[in-house]
Amino acid sequence: MKRSIEDTSIVFIGAGNLATNLAVALYKKGFRVVQIYSRTEESAGKLAQAVEASYTTDLDEVVTDAQLYVVSLKDDAFLELLPRMVERRENGLWVHTAGSIPLNVWQGHAERFGVFYPMQTFTKARLVDFREIPVFVESNSEADTQFLKDIAAALSGRVYECTSEERQSLHLAAVFACNFTNHMYALASRLLAKYNLPFEVMLPLIDETARKVHTMNPQMAQTGPAVRYDRQVIDKHLAMLADEPEMQQIYRLLSESIHKFG
Repeated sequence: MKRSIEDTSIVFIGAGNLATNLAVALYKKGFRVVQIYSRTEESAGKLAQAVEASYTTDLDEVVTDAQLYVVSLKDDAFLELLPRMVERRENGLWVHTAGSIPLNVWQGHAERFGVFYPMQTFTKARLVDFREIPVFVESNSEADTQFLKDIAAALSGRVYECTSEERQSLHLAAVFACNFTNHMYALASRLLAKYNLPFEVMLPLIDETARKVHTMNPQMAQTGPAVRYDRQVIDKHLAMLADEPEMQQIYRLLSESIHKFG
């Protein structure tokens, strides 16, 4: 009898933000997560308990007969551990979840390898719904590419085959759209705190800005003093940031960029 894709035995190397969200999402869909590896017992044990798996903090004790190994580590840790991870586990399919690491990093280490990249911001404390998350896959074989697409399709309605070059461009764009944007929230929160104002007053503005780009081109949605280059307002804001030279520089650079491209 043909086995279902959910019967695939999966090992997670890493128990951070992305690994936690992905492992739990797969578990909830009926996939068989058999083991979690992490350098710390607390993170490995917590995720293992959530998905009813075993765990280890010793890379040499990672099971050798899993069908799929999902590596979700920081880039430097990934490169450091790569040779040891794959050793004695060459029969499995190895994938990483990074936007910034190319497919060919696996060459010379694994025979079957790929990438499984869910493009979303993840935190352990807030589990996300994968149904709307775009998942980008890549592999060194057509069969494994289809296998990864099938797994992704069990989680999301947005599954794409993507080259390493395309994925790295996606990751760069995501840094602008997510990480840099969130840093702007952090700077806004810092400014508000100086005047004992709560950050929550920004939430309706943030939400409406996000809603607009669902139906409008971001350039068309741009408002504020920079897009019309209101010099009087801009100079006043810069003066208010005199005691925050780094924020003042960010304000000036962003205003110039908005005016140039707006």
